[in-house]
Amino acid sequence: MLSPSNIRRILRGPIGITLLFVVLCLFWRCGAEQNVKKGDAFFTIGEYYDAAAEYKTAYSKTPAKEKEKRGERAWKMAECYRRINYTAKAAAAYQNALRYHYPDSMVLLYLAQMQQKSGDYKNAEKNYQLFLDTVPDNQLALNGLRGCRLAPQWKNSPTLYSIKKLTTLNARRADFCPVLTGDEYEELYFTTTRPQATGDDISGISGVKSTDIFHTKLDDKQKWTTPEPCEGEINTAYEEGAICFSPDGKTMYLTRCTHDPDYPRYAEIYTSQRSDASWSKPQKLEISSDTLSSYAHPAVSPDGNWLYFVSDMPGGMGGLDIWRISIGNGLGGVENLGEPINTPGNEMFPTFRPNGDLYFSSDGHPGMGGLDLFCAVRDTVSKKTERWKIENLKYPMNSMGDDFGMTFEGVHNRGFFSSNRGDGRGWDHLYSFECPEILQTIKGWVYEKDGYELPEGLVYMVGNDGTNKKISVRGDGSFTEIIKPNVKYILLGTCKGYLNHTEEIEVDTTHESREYTLQFPLASLNTPVLVRNVFYEFDSAQLTESSTTALDSLVDLLNENPNITIELSSHCDYRGADAYNERLSQRRAESVVNYLIEHGIAQDRLQPVGYGESRPKVVTRKMAEQNAFLNVGDTLTETFIKRFEEAEIQEKCNAYNRRTEFRVLRTTYGMFDENETKESPFDGQETKPLLKKEENTTTDETILRPTEQNP
Repeated sequence: MLSPSNIRRILRGPIGITLLFVVLCLFWRCGAEQNVKKGDAFFTIGEYYDAAAEYKTAYSKTPAKEKEKRGERAWKMAECYRRINYTAKAAAAYQNALRYHYPDSMVLLYLAQMQQKSGDYKNAEKNYQLFLDTVPDNQLALNGLRGCRLAPQWKNSPTLYSIKKLTTLNARRADFCPVLTGDEYEELYFTTTRPQATGDDISGISGVKSTDIFHTKLDDKQKWTTPEPCEGEINTAYEEGAICFSPDGKTMYLTRCTHDPDYPRYAEIYTSQRSDASWSKPQKLEISSDTLSSYAHPAVSPDGNWLYFVSDMPGGMGGLDIWRISIGNGLGGVENLGEPINTPGNEMFPTFRPNGDLYFSSDGHPGMGGLDLFCAVRDTVSKKTERWKIENLKYPMNSMGDDFGMTFEGVHNRGFFSSNRGDGRGWDHLYSFECPEILQTIKGWVYEKDGYELPEGLVYMVGNDGTNKKISVRGDGSFTEIIKPNVKYILLGTCKGYLNHTEEIEVDTTHESREYTLQFPLASLNTPVLVRNVFYEFDSAQLTESSTTALDSLVDLLNENPNITIELSSHCDYRGADAYNERLSQRRAESVVNYLIEHGIAQDRLQPVGYGESRPKVVTRKMAEQNAFLNVGDTLTETFIKRFEEAEIQEKCNAYNRRTEFRVLRTTYGMFDENETKESPFDGQETKPLLKKEENTTTDETILRPTEQNP
């Protein structure tokens, strides 16, 4: 039996050194196996950064003579690096897997893709060909081979796009997926891993902080302010990013990936509602009952009827595909966009230009390397058949790296996108882009006549080229649309509780961009609306020639709303004898009605009434904002006006009272025959003067006063 002293003597001799080396080797190999097990566990739940570190350690512990294990561990390491965009490290690991004869031929395909993404087109082309020798007709390899041959040509013949890195917005980490919003596209949201992101943990997926959504605004000097976290309850310690907005800007769709130490993470789409300047707590959007698939990168179609997104759910064409689901009237069925958009590769980050063109990124179509930007334009073959035309945006929009996540400044072909070009760590950064083009556009405003914007308004646009659109206006009541030269367009402005208004436009061919302005003032059914510039001869009901424009607009309004009948009333200020001014206001109302009849309006649609001073003007919000001495709801009676000592203020109040109004009596004129006439709720309503009056003056401003009835 060996004593402890004998054991020590053996260990100090040659036999002991050999024995110690064997023990250390066994321990080292056992440690390598533990690293592989840990790496496999991380890989299973999608923590590729942590998995890569374990595989790298295991690889370094594996003796070179154990080629099979070295090849397998190099392959696993490469797969992790590929997924987290460590392109150079992935290429080196695939090279090692190939050197140690890893048996899966996919190593050649992935190595070629990493070389193409690094701009090494010559070696990438060689490895694509070697892979095709083993797996003929593989579409990814064929498209990769074609991309390697096209990329140098595209780089030598750049398109008209100009791009610029946004150095003032980019941080030291990743910034990507920009989205413009706001009435004038003055707000920019984007996804970031900058140090200010929520939480302190480093993601096991990417090796940096979890992504958050930040935003910035243009200041008075048209410079972007310092980016700040998105307001409200959007950001958490989880991954948030890749957002979009509904056409009205009130709903945010965002991607969120939660953490779970025991299970794989699947991205999901959430929605959040805007309240003032903040966003509500996101709610999960139940796209499908499938809980083992990812749903990410939302994009809402310009008409607001479809939500496009990216998923690996069953039924796709391979990798990640672009799908869509109806959201116009609740969630509808899920559809795969199919060919030619989707491929066996990855199609990601869909976004729309307002004209309906779909932009997305793909590594499955022929490209310069990594994700390339593509434009898909609808090509309608017949009423029952629809297909897409696909175009690569080429250089300089695309590069050998990943290019994705476009956002447009309204109808213009300019905006922002993200790319990791030139970043050795694979981190994404924000870029601006612009492509010169000749555009004819209309900018319109829908607003209450003599009032404020109507953000709930809708505009229907029809053209003799087949155009048929429903346009939602922005928060300031405005909208912008592209129009084609030599096409006649009719636009109908509408809003619930208001009468309609129509505009027509046709423009000639031109060699420069131009914006045309259209106004859609809608007459309210609930509040008085002022029509300016109606004048009478002194102490008379005779209309002056300067009143023609205002009265013609009233003719147009009645023609645009052929099912209404109106009461047209004239009002006076408190000065003058009651009886005289009542007669004068009646005659003035009749003068306006006669003008309308002479210009084609049916007599039975019009009812003239003179109210004298019995219905003084009630101060509106706009009147109060324009006159510091008035408050909303004040009634301009004789007593109220005489409280002011200044003659100028009194005259201004009297001018408000001198007016002509109309209110809607019926909204069903011409809709029934004589035996089916529908009684108006206003039939038999009191029309007698309510207050006394004394005298009147010479000018009058027409106010359109619809009734409380909705058409």
